[in-house]
Amino acid sequence: MNSQERSASIKQRAQELGFSSVGIADLSRNAHEQQLLRWLSSGMAGTMMYMHRQASRRIEPSRILPGANRAVVLMRNYFNVDPPRSCGTGRIAKYARGSDYHDTLQAPLQELVDYIRHLGDGDTISRAYVDAGPVPERELAQRAGLGWIGRNSMLIHPKRGSYHFLAVVLTNLDLALDLPFREDRCGSCRRCIEACPTGAIAADRLIDSRLCIAYLTIEYGGEIETELQHQMGDWIFGCDECQNVCPWNVKFAESADDPLLSFSPHRAEERLADMIEITAEQFRRRFANSALARPGIGGIRRNARIAMLNSTARGNTRPDSDETAADSTHMPVG
Repeated sequence: MNSQERSASIKQRAQELGFSSVGIADLSRNAHEQQLLRWLSSGMAGTMMYMHRQASRRIEPSRILPGANRAVVLMRNYFNVDPPRSCGTGRIAKYARGSDYHDTLQAPLQELVDYIRHLGDGDTISRAYVDAGPVPERELAQRAGLGWIGRNSMLIHPKRGSYHFLAVVLTNLDLALDLPFREDRCGSCRRCIEACPTGAIAADRLIDSRLCIAYLTIEYGGEIETELQHQMGDWIFGCDECQNVCPWNVKFAESADDPLLSFSPHRAEERLADMIEITAEQFRRRFANSALARPGIGGIRRNARIAMLNSTARGNTRPDSDETAADSTHMPVG
């Protein structure tokens, strides 16, 4: 096989493994270097100190896996429709309504890693990353021709939108490169900026994590400022507001038919009263294999208390009743 044939073969195998789009990029210096450095120096990374430690490798991705010079960038759809809202519940971001993608994507990624090694020789290296380590996934995805980085910092595919996981396989196998996606198809649209409840999205595509509901509910471990609490609404894990209003998602997002990820509309909400009082054993049993394990029991309890206060302030709660108990049967259990 030549480099073109190897690239085509890898893309075909990746699609057989359930990935919706595949592109191949080199590992040259990050074109968004100055933007990353400005984001870090301004303190917008908040308490995510690992972003500072990883900065040099994000800027020079060739340093991530010594010897690698190619990135096979993969997309996997996770869009699922929001069910009708129930009173007294807190919302869960779409990507977290199933098994933890960090774990479930490992098997198909390892199959692709093995396939890439099979195409090479004994010196071929290949390693997979899924939202872990210092990999600049969105930059590499844009470089691999999969889309552009939108105003909300999400990678937007021109025919699929932004509801997708990104994974990367680094290798030294000689592969033909795809052309980068150079257009900015956000145009003059500012819907994501206007929809953000906390004003976390700056016009220059810098996201202030310290204001972002996803960061506050998942990564931040301290007490949240009162003003920000009022703006968090009923989100208890993550936030989809900026993606929900994106015209590319409104037009193109299609529900994922992916048994590997096991998305369910019944996992879109959690009953706030239950989350406030959840015990360590209940938390472990319900969320051990879910992305919701990340903030820990303390984070989930805190988020639920905030959502309960916000719901009460808006008059969106109702006393417990048999009807409410019936509604709660649709809450996630894993």
